[in-house]
Amino acid sequence: MKIGVLGTGSVGRRIATKLVELEHEVTMGSRSADGEALCEWIEETGPGAAGGTFADAAAAGELLFNCTAGEASLEALAAAGADNLSGKVLVDVSNPLDFSGGMPPTLTVCNDDSLGERIQAAFPDARVVKSLNTINNQVMTDPGRLPGAHNVFVCGEDEEAKEAVTELLVEFGWPPESIVDLGGIAAARGTEMYLPLWLRLMGALGTADFNIQLRVP
Repeated sequence: MKIGVLGTGSVGRRIATKLVELEHEVTMGSRSADGEALCEWIEETGPGAAGGTFADAAAAGELLFNCTAGEASLEALAAAGADNLSGKVLVDVSNPLDFSGGMPPTLTVCNDDSLGERIQAAFPDARVVKSLNTINNQVMTDPGRLPGAHNVFVCGEDEEAKEAVTELLVEFGWPPESIVDLGGIAAARGTEMYLPLWLRLMGALGTADFNIQLRVP
């Protein structure tokens, strides 16, 4: 599959590299087509890896990942172009974190709204699925690095889009029974508001290598 990954940070690079390893054709997008992080990733990754602007990556991909910083996501997606997003599955991995006051960050949107919902509202023709935003980037693409069963979530308005994302998660190594569908995109409020707890857990545990497991009778 041709996949566009928007964002050259650690999350974007990790997901894009895994997708190339899985033999997808990946175009990574950045603000600048000759950005240092983008060029380094292409050189390190080799065949199957291409790069360009946000618009280039969005145009090239049949399915897209938004791995930009939450505070810049709407701007980055606007640069990608609504026409390039239209009709495509857009996996939103971002979180609305505000680091302006230092650590721990606060949320720029919460309670009765979410960044996932704002992205869907701003680009109504995109098929937004929120996923992977509750775990460290290493665990995102290699769930087996943690022992035992643990969970990842998906939510969005389009059932076929969620099925497509679920298929990719299985390719990443997530067992189907570990993938929990939370319903519509409003469920992104819950997964995004989990981040303050996630950050506290990281501080208490001294590592980002952890996840949660749901246990039901």
